[in-house]
Amino acid sequence: MKLLIDTENNLLIQEIKGEKIIYDLYTKEAFELISQQWIKVGWNQKYAYTFSWMGRPIIQLPEDMIRLQEVMYGVKPDVIIETGIAHGGSLIYYASLCKAMQKGRVIGIDIEIRPHNRQAIQTHELFPFITLVEGSSTAPNIISYVKSLVKRGEAVLVILDSCHNKQHVLDELNAYHDLVTVGSYIVATDGIMKELHDVPRGNPEWMWDHPTAAAHEFAEQHPEFILEQPSRPFNESELSENITHWPGAWLKKQS
Repeated sequence: MKLLIDTENNLLIQEIKGEKIIYDLYTKEAFELISQQWIKVGWNQKYAYTFSWMGRPIIQLPEDMIRLQEVMYGVKPDVIIETGIAHGGSLIYYASLCKAMQKGRVIGIDIEIRPHNRQAIQTHELFPFITLVEGSSTAPNIISYVKSLVKRGEAVLVILDSCHNKQHVLDELNAYHDLVTVGSYIVATDGIMKELHDVPRGNPEWMWDHPTAAAHEFAEQHPEFILEQPSRPFNESELSENITHWPGAWLKKQS
């Protein structure tokens, strides 16, 4: 595919196998096509590695953060469980929302919490909202321990952001989905990998080996979950598609 942005004539020209489609530059269709390429170039340039939240690197696309905030405010979970900690920015982000809502706490799981990251998280003013668990997110003893931290009747939201190969994500989905409460979600992040197989930092195997593939397979096996992008609480535009690293990520428990 080729895209030509003609700012003199306010046109976007899309060419696929020699056939051209012409859009007005200032339309929904043009915005979506440009955004798809922007996501790919931005990922390769490590754009998400330029943000922090209250002092900790967060390594998330800002739109995904805001969309998750919308969901958290709607669900108002008692517990947010995240696999994958890295620098701890996401844990601090969720903890700040819990403090603002005056409800909720955060459990972070990682196979290795590096000492400097552990120290930074444990000395952060929001650490009272956070529990750190070191170990493989799919190890039976870690799964059992995390489940023991959740009290009966608590509303739970789960975010999977550790190893992103299909089998690992599927194992995590099977391990933690029973914690998710009706109306809440388990989120298989970073399915954008499937669109990045051909970028310089990408991997051809990502065409099939990615979190969205795991989410689809899981949804087929678990009818109590529906694969559905959360609705927007506010939208005065024509736009409906997220600019996201998390396509096909949102599994909502409906029964």
